[in-house]
Amino acid sequence: MQWTAWAGLSPQMFGLAFLGAFILGVSKAGVKGIAVLIVTLMALAFGSKPSTGLLMPLLLVGDVFAIAYYHQHAQWSYLKRFLPWMMTGVLIGVWVGDQVDEATFQKLMGYTILGTVVMLIWWERKKDRKIPNHWAFAGSTGLMAGITTMIGNLAGAFSNVFFLAMRLPKQAFIGTAAWLFFFINVFKLPFHIWVWKTITVNTLLIDLWLLPAVGLGLGAGVFVVKKIPESWFRPIILVLTAFGALILFFR
Repeated sequence: MQWTAWAGLSPQMFGLAFLGAFILGVSKAGVKGIAVLIVTLMALAFGSKPSTGLLMPLLLVGDVFAIAYYHQHAQWSYLKRFLPWMMTGVLIGVWVGDQVDEATFQKLMGYTILGTVVMLIWWERKKDRKIPNHWAFAGSTGLMAGITTMIGNLAGAFSNVFFLAMRLPKQAFIGTAAWLFFFINVFKLPFHIWVWKTITVNTLLIDLWLLPAVGLGLGAGVFVVKKIPESWFRPIILVLTAFGALILFFR
């Protein structure tokens, strides 16, 4: 990290980070499918690999809110099937991310974001959403979720597909996902601190400045979940996210 608190951050970087933290709160309140936009904004503000560690404490704040708000709806049987595979994927992601330089990591994140967007679009357009309930399905989606969450905090598409395939109702979907990401983000924390060294005193100070944005996002997200149909804003989010991923290639 080359910055101390907000020193050296332009108004544009601050705006991107604040917006990203706000959207993070909205996402953790139950509006799924927008995590890729958060990652893109933070990567543009701070760089690809550094932004992954800076996001971790903010994600955990959102996770604590989510499990407090939706914990009674969690379906533990699905969590037990998915979590071990995802943890294995995290370990693979730690190794991959530790082997590449910042420029390669940035491109890897860009490809991951674009792949995630394509997967979400495919799922939205798929007419027959019946997916075989087989251990290999949980294993493959879990591994990919673990790898992508470590490389770029981008597990959402794969976990969403798994939970949708299990036909979980809305509240059960949100509650189970809340516990899943709380466990997995706690699991990732030591790797960011001691292996990648992407969490430092400076990043924690920046996180403190961004906490109000997360709080505002959580409040807005609870409102959005109840009032706005997903079909209206998802296409816009997907287009903006794909555009942001393309920008990563040309920064």
